[in-house]
Amino acid sequence: MADKLPEYYFRVRENGAFVFRLDTENRQRRIEMDQIAVVNMRNGEIKAHGDRSLSEADIDAIKEWMEERSKTLSHREIDDIFRAVDYLNNTAHWAQSKANDEQLEAVTDALLLAMHDLRSTLVRKKADRLTRD
Repeated sequence: MADKLPEYYFRVRENGAFVFRLDTENRQRRIEMDQIAVVNMRNGEIKAHGDRSLSEADIDAIKEWMEERSKTLSHREIDDIFRAVDYLNNTAHWAQSKANDEQLEAVTDALLLAMHDLRSTLVRKKADRLTRD
């Protein structure tokens, strides 16, 4: 297993990651994780951890991870939106065929306000796109 480990490990956090260099070249053949950097995806910042200095290979590996991570997050974001469409369809079916009056009373105002907000935003953004073209 140790022969197949990558050189770096990225512990993902909300807005980036902690970057560790992996080492198995020790007497016990244990996996050593040495933190070398902190990555902030929001502003693209890479900070060396402590008094470390990062090599070009470190920086290149981190930048490559950041590009892949950005693609993954973008894909997840649009996938979540498509799921929201499915949830809206399921909600419409539930409201029409399964919900009782008490359940509908509990959710109707919140759903109507959220849908109104979403519709207003989508219409405004679509109009902006049409006037730009």
